[in-house]
Amino acid sequence: MSASSPVVIVGAGHAGVQAAASLREDGFDGEIILLSDEKELPYQRPPLSKAFLKGEMDVNGLPLRAEVFFRDHGISLRTGVRATRIDRAAKTIETSDGGSTAYSHLILATGSRHRPLDVPGVELKGVFVLRTIVDALAIREALNRARKVVIVGAGFIGLEIAATAVALGRDVSVVEIARPMGRAVSEVLSDFFARAHRAFGASLRLGVGVTAITGAETAEGVALSDGEVISADLVVVGVGALAEDTLARQCGLECANGVVVDAYLRTTDPDISAIGDCANFLNPALGVRMRLESVQNAVDQARNVAARLAGKPVAPFDALPWFWSDQGDLKLQMAGLAHGVDQWVVRGDPETRAFATFGFRDRKLAVVETVNRAGDHAAARRIVGTAKALSPEEAADPAFDLRALAKK
Repeated sequence: MSASSPVVIVGAGHAGVQAAASLREDGFDGEIILLSDEKELPYQRPPLSKAFLKGEMDVNGLPLRAEVFFRDHGISLRTGVRATRIDRAAKTIETSDGGSTAYSHLILATGSRHRPLDVPGVELKGVFVLRTIVDALAIREALNRARKVVIVGAGFIGLEIAATAVALGRDVSVVEIARPMGRAVSEVLSDFFARAHRAFGASLRLGVGVTAITGAETAEGVALSDGEVISADLVVVGVGALAEDTLARQCGLECANGVVVDAYLRTTDPDISAIGDCANFLNPALGVRMRLESVQNAVDQARNVAARLAGKPVAPFDALPWFWSDQGDLKLQMAGLAHGVDQWVVRGDPETRAFATFGFRDRKLAVVETVNRAGDHAAARRIVGTAKALSPEEAADPAFDLRALAKK
């Protein structure tokens, strides 16, 4: 890399901030510029749907790093500045403030954007999505006035918001065309969380779609594909996310469900890397390309790229994916991916609200899902994807010592 040009990072979420921090930790002494299109200090995303939305955390508890961190580590954080164009030939990036910055290497950490809900009425007042702190503040204020809340989409974020709204005493309905968290978890876990949210006090409408959001100027109801109309004065839409790859597409980088990267997270331009929610990478264990929307993946990929740019020897990216979701008093933790799983076994009793499911692919452990079983999750993270042998029968046996196997 040219010593006269900085490393420029576009996006100041978990991936972008970690990339900047890790560059310094790994000994990189060149200039680092971190661009954020938001005005706030870079902040944590997970609390937005839970503690922050509930009012248990204020904005002062959200920043990923204090402002002094960026100053002390020589990281030029430019908030409220959006990257508008990449000139790959000149190795410059243009920004919304009219500036143009040269780069020695460019890291795209642009994240994702909401998948739009294409139905009439989605533009009405009282209809929200949750992505940014501005969105969370708007929803939190609306929750103070709302009585009837409808959540469209029963993914992780939708169910977290539903649990939060129920805890605040709101009348909550969740609409999902498939099953809760259906793309990510086993059927056992999906069914368990459906029962759990009904027990919390939410009403779940499963297997139906949304045909319209009704109302004159403000949302008053949600019309379903079976003809029912649910009364609502607050609607939150969470039907998935798309990679924010606009910049990459405009400058001619290969994109397909995100910015396509190689095993070292380099794009089709070797001077540009992509990390986090926007990156489409090859999972070596599964042999398939994917995008992962998780804090852990963002942080791990950021560290991998930073080490490479700092001149350290790095292996192809193959970190074990893991996720978590807090819904009411239930902590869901997952390690591994359910792609291609052909056998599931349950460890413990779901009725106790503390159990685990183990997914096997050709009798090899591929994924573990735990509910309120942090010990099983910790052990599983040291077993999944390794040569340590665990049979389905052992996994299902509560007497089998997972921790002993994990320590081998």
